[in-house]
Amino acid sequence: MRTLQIALCAIVVFAIAAHGGVEDWARAVLETSAGLLFVLWAVRAYVTREERVLISPILAPLLALALVVVAQILFRATASIYETRIELQLLVAMVLLLFVATQVFRTTDDWRLFVWFIMSFGFVVAIFGILQHLTFNGKLYWFREMRYGGIPFGPYVNRNHFAGFAELVIPVALIPLVLGKVRRERWFAVGLLALFPLGALFLSASRGGIISFAAELGVLALLVILRRSGGKHVLAGAVVLLLAFMMVSWLGAHQILERFSSMQSLEVTSGKRASMRADTWHIFRDHPWAGTGLGTLQMVFPAYETLYDAKVVNHAHNDYLEALAETGIAGAACCAWFLGALFFHSLRRLLLQDKSFSAALHLSGLVACSGFLVHSLVDFNLHIPGNALLFFLMAHLATADISAPPSSAFPRRHQHQHRQPDLAEITH
Repeated sequence: MRTLQIALCAIVVFAIAAHGGVEDWARAVLETSAGLLFVLWAVRAYVTREERVLISPILAPLLALALVVVAQILFRATASIYETRIELQLLVAMVLLLFVATQVFRTTDDWRLFVWFIMSFGFVVAIFGILQHLTFNGKLYWFREMRYGGIPFGPYVNRNHFAGFAELVIPVALIPLVLGKVRRERWFAVGLLALFPLGALFLSASRGGIISFAAELGVLALLVILRRSGGKHVLAGAVVLLLAFMMVSWLGAHQILERFSSMQSLEVTSGKRASMRADTWHIFRDHPWAGTGLGTLQMVFPAYETLYDAKVVNHAHNDYLEALAETGIAGAACCAWFLGALFFHSLRRLLLQDKSFSAALHLSGLVACSGFLVHSLVDFNLHIPGNALLFFLMAHLATADISAPPSSAFPRRHQHQHRQPDLAEITH
């Protein structure tokens, strides 16, 4: 089982490091790896005959969406069968990876491994992004030319997509601090793992990212107040935020102020964004039931474009409108089902487990997904394969039924005395 866990984490590392997995070769590696990992799990399950298959509550709506896309292809209800088939392959890969994650991450020990992986990986990517920002020479990884331009940060060509990554990893470290699930001797380590991704997010100067992080703080504050948790431990989170602001001020706060006051030439203007949203809505109105086909916006959009600027529009900078245009009401129903399952099951887990370590994990996933979904109103992070994969894993973290490890099981009459471990109690 540990081998499959490590393999899944390695796929996440590759997808993010390969510029978010947006290029054809990276997508091919990601999809092939998903298939191989599923086969490895199936072989192991067959050999051991001890595998109890679990189904995540967010898996069914994704399968339903895949069936909608299959129907688009079979009934030729798509502007491009090829483009829709390419997107279907990626969707199936995400479903396979989510399914394997459901099988290999079950107990608190499993999830502690995942949490430390996410915190450490987020820290490394943030350090890389900050170093790149300070020594940028116009090339990705300091050696790869950007043929189509961009405003890069870290491994991403677009700094808004780095912000999407940061929104997903920051809560995993910040929330255990706020909820007091970290031992005092571990505060510095966990605080550091939260500090640098947070500082990198502000340094990236992504407007959507910063606003989405503010939304995460709002969701966290609301849930902490409703659950009456946090108390004095909230101070630890406040200290991390203060240190992040100080670090950004030292490294270059003027860039953030300039970015909020003026647009950069390589970015889409606010007027163009508004026009794209209106034009995408018109596409949906003309194809309300099944849409134009998953992945076909770029092909269909020119006929609806009202503000031409000689640039190719490949995404609507609003994941919700793009889903409506490409999959219609049928796809929108699947997306609404996914969101309903995400929030219903995650909030239910929070209520049932109250102030346990598992509740902190659920809250981390829920807050991360909430910020990411807010960002999707103004960007297309769900079309970045690396970010989409991490989002689905965090959604699984928010909704998973986390059990105690078998080694810590007690007789039934003593179960009420068993204390849930906190984040500091990591396996050696």
